[in-house]
Amino acid sequence: MNNYLLDSNIIIDFLLKRPKSIKILEHLSINSVPSTSPVCIAEVQLGVKKGEINKTNQFLDSLIIYDLTKEIANLSGKLIREYKEKGKTLNLVDTLIASTCIINGLTLVTYNIKHYFIEDLKLFDTDQIL
Repeated sequence: MNNYLLDSNIIIDFLLKRPKSIKILEHLSINSVPSTSPVCIAEVQLGVKKGEINKTNQFLDSLIIYDLTKEIANLSGKLIREYKEKGKTLNLVDTLIASTCIINGLTLVTYNIKHYFIEDLKLFDTDQIL
């Protein structure tokens, strides 16, 4: 069974009932229970409108949530330092999400592939779902 972590952009698109995200979640739900990170939840909650709070929280409650740990924080800092030495800048939020995936053996599902150029990170090809 594959385990997937949903980035906030996938969750937001799903909540907005965009067909591609609906198909992606249907596909992933066949063999797994999708998950997310508290960081992604914060990003989603930033844009929730009053009439969407219950629907949003109900969906988020259906996901497995991987806690942020000291191990994840340490890996995030290490990755940011290592990539900075190579002349590449990593965003802290994206690095926390990526580190959550790496440590927990998860595949990240995101539309923002360009943000996640970390070597050990597994990415789900959203273009395979049409």
